[in-house]
Amino acid sequence: MERTSLYQKKETLVQLGNIFHSLVNEGNWPGYSIGINEKEYNDFKSLLPALKNHNGWFSYDMIVLALNAWANAFKIDNLTVWLNKYSIANNTDTKKVAIICAGNIPMVGFHDIICGYISGHSLLIKLSTDDAVLIPAVVEIMSKFDNNILNQISFVSTKLKDFNAVIATGSNNTSRYFNDYFSKYPNIIRKSRTSVAVLNGEENDEQLIELAKDVFTYYGLGCRNVTKLFLPKGYDLDKLFKAFFHMQDVINNNKYANNYDYHKAIFLLDNFEIIENGFIILKEDKELFSPIGTLFYEFYNHIDDVNEVLTNEDHRIQCRVGLNGIPFGKAQQPTLWDYADNIDTLNFLNTL
Repeated sequence: MERTSLYQKKETLVQLGNIFHSLVNEGNWPGYSIGINEKEYNDFKSLLPALKNHNGWFSYDMIVLALNAWANAFKIDNLTVWLNKYSIANNTDTKKVAIICAGNIPMVGFHDIICGYISGHSLLIKLSTDDAVLIPAVVEIMSKFDNNILNQISFVSTKLKDFNAVIATGSNNTSRYFNDYFSKYPNIIRKSRTSVAVLNGEENDEQLIELAKDVFTYYGLGCRNVTKLFLPKGYDLDKLFKAFFHMQDVINNNKYANNYDYHKAIFLLDNFEIIENGFIILKEDKELFSPIGTLFYEFYNHIDDVNEVLTNEDHRIQCRVGLNGIPFGKAQQPTLWDYADNIDTLNFLNTL
């Protein structure tokens, strides 16, 4: 297989980021400087609102958020900082790597694919049926800048075979299958994780508004979405409702609304105490994972108690937001070097 230099791959990703930025911020084809012709640009643009027909969670607004995040990630400075941490050899000792993608949020498996692309290995990609349209369209756009990419990346709909290593992301149930089936190969197997936020009660309105992004972006479907709040004893929950109000449009998504109505009915039938405002249910609960349309919270007396809980639950937590964690509003804005489950995917691939 002919190989593309690392420099050319960086340039391909920069150009892809420019296209995403143009789609999100300008809309119309900006001219040949974007690297693709008007038809190619408009064909991809017209695909975006149609994705909701394939997956009701993939609303146009959420697609735009995802593309904007990738546009920022693929700025040359970010790519340089990321790739300077590695010694990526341009040799011919390539492996076949199977990548099994999740489909809970738009292009959630794309980071694994990009790591594989940079490493130079041949990739066998098995997409989730929930996100089987956007990623191939993006790879097709990338092929306009890298003639070799369609030889390096293959999408597989049948059973995976003839591979040397695997990266698989799924639920706790599927991870057990993955561990059994792929144990003889070098692998990264990811289970379900979620994110939490810790408040100290001194947060201002702007910080709480940012927290709303961590809760509601992608309708709360991502492992980086906050599904549990740790609040100081006596915290006024009305502060949260006030800060969350600007996210009320999530209820206009039928899938989200159905989840909200279903879980509200279940909680009421079981006589649980809940507080709700028409688009989010707050429920006091010690569990970390809350259902869609619901946000669990727990009061604490001492922050040391929270730290102990989160240390014990570290294997289930993707992000900690707020006190002693990442800033509010940044949970769904990971850098290229923020690896899922804190496992360095590019290093794994680079050392096969």
